[in-house]
Amino acid sequence: MTTKTPNLAARMTPDYFRSFGLGYLPGLLGIEILSVSESGVQSRLALRKDLMAPNGFLHAASVVALADTSCGYGCVALLPEGAKGFTTIELKSNFLGTAREGSVACRATPVHLGRTTQVWDAVVTNEGTEAKIALFRCTQMVLWPK
Repeated sequence: MTTKTPNLAARMTPDYFRSFGLGYLPGLLGIEILSVSESGVQSRLALRKDLMAPNGFLHAASVVALADTSCGYGCVALLPEGAKGFTTIELKSNFLGTAREGSVACRATPVHLGRTTQVWDAVVTNEGTEAKIALFRCTQMVLWPK
């Protein structure tokens, strides 16, 4: 993902990321960014039929999109000065449960904020019960101007 990187204060607002995702997959899915800070990103996704698998359970791809978006937005918020963007180079997921209604929440936290890579962990939970649905680890490569 290549972006024009605004200053740190502008990158730490949920409003920035709400507008950032409009017209792209995060906006299409309805991912809501609740908070962005140096300690991580909190987000949520209200469940609806088109996010479900044909068996009536939450589709794994919907969960992955929520976690990857949250980690990616955290990466954007904390890009090193002068970086032009990032790209996800690895995403690992472990699914522990599912949901059929309500909303799911995600908390993405930085594990490593380096000059060339960032590593983020994310936990997706059922917002109503707080039961864990999935655990993620994302590695992003920081992109620099040539």
